[in-house]
Amino acid sequence: MNGAEALMRTLADGGLEVVFANAGTTEMHMVGAIDGLPQLRGVLTLFEGVATGAADGYARIAGKPAATMLHLGAGFAYGLTNLHNSRRANSPVVSIVGDHPTYHNVYDSPLTSEIALLGSWLRGSVRRPENAAGTGTDAAATLAAAVEPPGQVATVIVPADASWNDGGVVGTPAALKPPQPVTKEVIAQIADVLRSGEPVALVIGGPAVREAGLCAASRIGAATGARVLQELYSNRLEHGAGLPSFPRLSFFPDQTVKQLAGVKHVITAGAKEPVAFFAYPGLPSCLVPEGAQSHALAEAGQDAVAALVQLADLLAPDTAPEVTKPQRPAMPSGPLTLKSWTEVIGALLPERAIVIDETVSSGTALAAATEGAPRHDVLMQCGGAMGDGLPLAVGAAIAAPDRPVVALEADGCAMYTLTALWTQAREKLNITNVILNNHAYGILRAEWGYFTLPPGPAKADDIPLFDLANPAIDYVKLAEGFGMPASRATTAEELAEQFSRAIAEPGPHLIQAVIPSAV
Repeated sequence: MNGAEALMRTLADGGLEVVFANAGTTEMHMVGAIDGLPQLRGVLTLFEGVATGAADGYARIAGKPAATMLHLGAGFAYGLTNLHNSRRANSPVVSIVGDHPTYHNVYDSPLTSEIALLGSWLRGSVRRPENAAGTGTDAAATLAAAVEPPGQVATVIVPADASWNDGGVVGTPAALKPPQPVTKEVIAQIADVLRSGEPVALVIGGPAVREAGLCAASRIGAATGARVLQELYSNRLEHGAGLPSFPRLSFFPDQTVKQLAGVKHVITAGAKEPVAFFAYPGLPSCLVPEGAQSHALAEAGQDAVAALVQLADLLAPDTAPEVTKPQRPAMPSGPLTLKSWTEVIGALLPERAIVIDETVSSGTALAAATEGAPRHDVLMQCGGAMGDGLPLAVGAAIAAPDRPVVALEADGCAMYTLTALWTQAREKLNITNVILNNHAYGILRAEWGYFTLPPGPAKADDIPLFDLANPAIDYVKLAEGFGMPASRATTAEELAEQFSRAIAEPGPHLIQAVIPSAV
């Protein structure tokens, strides 16, 4: 057995089933090892950022890691953007990076680089077997590190001679570590805060925005008057009829300040203390109101759901959660607007859908339009790095082939990883892509209003660097070029007809929905 075979067999024995790959010369023996193991599925992507984003989407839905296979430091660098998003989502990902043979790096050939430094940027474990005998052991350790709560990107750098040489030994999978429980003392302290009578905001995130956590938070809010809010971006939100629904923290800090106005205590469960996404002149970075106290019920890696349930049982033993009733928006008509496109989706969203939300400035009305739709999961881009949406859809669809995936994607974000459409078509994935085309970087136009930068154009829509209309991008032709049926909608009626048809037909589809800019 060579080292590549030992590595891949170790991962397969540990439950890993999918490798998203853009491999090169130094990974040839690992490609061969995947091909020789029927329990491993290799999925080809044309760009490393698609592979890494797809592994993220897979992990969020499957509840276990996939692997990425990347070519040397340059390929790893191409994939880092969506690995950054994965890190922020606490997604378990096994990142396999090929390297030159151990004896070759001293010659500083063109693709030589400091791969370990790139891995350390992700703040996860980084391992590098120096011979075939170590590949299995390091693979097992990397897999264990990836799934250690709350989840991380764990990297194994594999020199080519460690792959091709004989002497590989299959590693023993490590025992899984459960999330750390929250102590009874902490729960009692938080209960005292909620009993104090002072205004409280409870901010939930991570695993706490699924059914059990949502219901517990609703009970706490109903019994104590606490203001319940969701974190800005969640890795997997359960949403729809029969579930509690809470406002999300706002993107812009002045809006979040209003959401938290008057609060004397901010309690977090599975979420971080509210901070501004960006710094703005004259606005605070920490958004906890001045004079208010912060309290962590459960931090990342702790069992936030169990803590919320215990807290609800303590404070609200006879209180039922307040849930959203089944109700769809009325079907709109006329030219698409920032509100009407979301109403079309809310009116037609299928049962058990997985919704990818990378709508940025175009999706502010989406949560309200879909809160009474059939229950669905929402995956958001968590790290702020554009281009995660279409790859997330690839991974989610492979993790749950029996569920419809709806990728709602801002046009600017789509262009970063548009080659994900080719992988969707190649794998015949059940994904309906809706590209929200406002011909602009709408979020940057909105940001412009927070800055005074004379001299310069007075209006954001006069700034060329925010404009995507010259020349106009034709997503229909691009999708067709990747082998995918596509259409263009300018009215609510057209979007409804095209969306219904795409959902009903197997395989991937793309709809270019032409909408106005938010600014």
